[in-house]
Amino acid sequence: MSVDIARSHFIPPLGRHQDDAPLVARSGNGGPYAPLDDDEGYVALIDKRMLERECLAHSLEFHRIDRKILTFSDLAEWRTASRTIGAPSAVLFNAGNSAVAPQQLVAEIAELVDAMAPAAVVILSDNHDINVILNFIGVGVRGCIPSSVSIDVCIQAISLAIAGGRFIPASSLLSVRDLLGISTQQSAPPLSFTDRQSAVAEALRCGKANKAIASELNLCESTIKVHIRNIMKKLGATNRTEVACKIGSIAIQR
Repeated sequence: MSVDIARSHFIPPLGRHQDDAPLVARSGNGGPYAPLDDDEGYVALIDKRMLERECLAHSLEFHRIDRKILTFSDLAEWRTASRTIGAPSAVLFNAGNSAVAPQQLVAEIAELVDAMAPAAVVILSDNHDINVILNFIGVGVRGCIPSSVSIDVCIQAISLAIAGGRFIPASSLLSVRDLLGISTQQSAPPLSFTDRQSAVAEALRCGKANKAIASELNLCESTIKVHIRNIMKKLGATNRTEVACKIGSIAIQR
């Protein structure tokens, strides 16, 4: 009986030669897939577009992902194979720049999450809209990867999802900040010190004692103490250590 390699594409794990890798195969008459012989599991890459699917699979393998990559055109094809190969460790679903309405896409992904449980499902998508991302997370997705990220980041996101974490693109989180009207933290305005106060403040930042400061600035120690009190008042500090810490984190305007 002749055996043909299944449409599901296999990428051998690091350290194993292609010729030595166990193949996922089925009989020429459409028989069952051959079972995998690895306990680590595999990553199921689902993408309707064959060229993008195969290129992404080879890229993941080239960048040394630590699991097999099996590719499928859709959930139905995976269901056929799953009768013998079982559930994957993770699923990478490439939605790309999908023309499908967001609600329909979310419903499709919800079905995929349910069917492939307990696998960690990660979505690769050009859609960074926070509402769409939250809908994905709401149906059980463990990661949303923009197509603009590198393959290395993609691999890290998959590993994070397998470990139980969640990956959300920074661009989506920034949009939440903008939506809520939260501005980035502004640095404190520079303090207005006299030249003498600035010199004393800098000396305090360096941890110098009053006597040493007085000697450097040709002032008496009592004058230095007056300057320090005024500096503490402007900074809202209660001791010279606190002054030193605050001076180190703000700008001084002379």
